[in-house]
Amino acid sequence: MKITRSRLTLLTLLSSLAIVAAACGAGSPSGVDDVDLADETQVVPVDGGAYTDVSVRGLAAMLDDKDFVFVNVHVPYAGEIEQTDAFVPFDQVEANLAAFPADKDAKIVVYCRSGGMSAISAAELVRLGYTNVWNLDGGMNAWAATGEELLQLNG
Repeated sequence: MKITRSRLTLLTLLSSLAIVAAACGAGSPSGVDDVDLADETQVVPVDGGAYTDVSVRGLAAMLDDKDFVFVNVHVPYAGEIEQTDAFVPFDQVEANLAAFPADKDAKIVVYCRSGGMSAISAAELVRLGYTNVWNLDGGMNAWAATGEELLQLNG
């Protein structure tokens, strides 16, 4: 088969496009390498200050370079997100302050099944003087709905 100049140009162009497409798809499998947290968060004012709601995409990006205490506050146990550091019932935050950092400026992310219990916990942490509190918007339900994995401990 004779390759003409126009076929060679077309093959070169298609090869170049394939390389560019492959390069654009490289990186994190969940596509969170270039997440701008400002686009994935919302400040929630509460008594004593505010906490930050973060989307599933935002949390996934944060977990790639985890620099926070990650707390599941759902009761009863309904699963967990990998890298969870502690389990504290949402209505027992103050009684379990030992599970949280002593540094009131430390970043803390709380979550539950749907976001309701963790919103209560986030507001309580702010009331207790914590200044860098985050809440997973939509909880584990939102996490799983996007295809992210939930862990289940047996027994």
